Amino acid sequence: MITRQYRITTRAPDETQKLGKKIGKWIEHPVVIGLSGDLGSGKTAFVQGLAEGLEVPGQYYITSPTFTLINEYPGRFPLFHIDLYRLDGISDLEDIGLDELLYDQAVIAIEWAEKMSPDLPAEHLAMTFKITDDDYRRISLIAYGHTLDNLIKALELDENIVGMK
Repeated sequence: MITRQYRITTRAPDETQKLGKKIGKWIEHPVVIGLSGDLGSGKTAFVQGLAEGLEVPGQYYITSPTFTLINEYPGRFPLFHIDLYRLDGISDLEDIGLDELLYDQAVIAIEWAEKMSPDLPAEHLAMTFKITDDDYRRISLIAYGHTLDNLIKALELDENIVGMK
């Protein structure tokens, strides 16, 4: 069940990171965030900001786990950054233990989440990144479930979203 939707345009990678940082600061419980969009659309930049908002120590450099599949970082909540780009099917998801991670007490950011969309938990945040210009990104957020509704409400009410609306 969709409870709330929000759209925002960022005009540079640092604005996409700032959006991630705000969301990371507002997260109060474990959550799954599904990230979809073309290569270079800002998914990893968002996760870099998310990590900062979750207080991942600065010595950790947040990169896309394209070849490692899963990167784990310590923070207020453990952050699992998952990249499904190279996986072919549902059996690959089982092989990397993703089904077990989804129920951990962690924040889980999944790039290429459309590869597993029917298998995402009922309550999750879906984000779609669309390239609209060289540096501009149109980001759509959809909260599935009432617990994520407050996060979208906070975005709607925040007047300091760096002119991104």
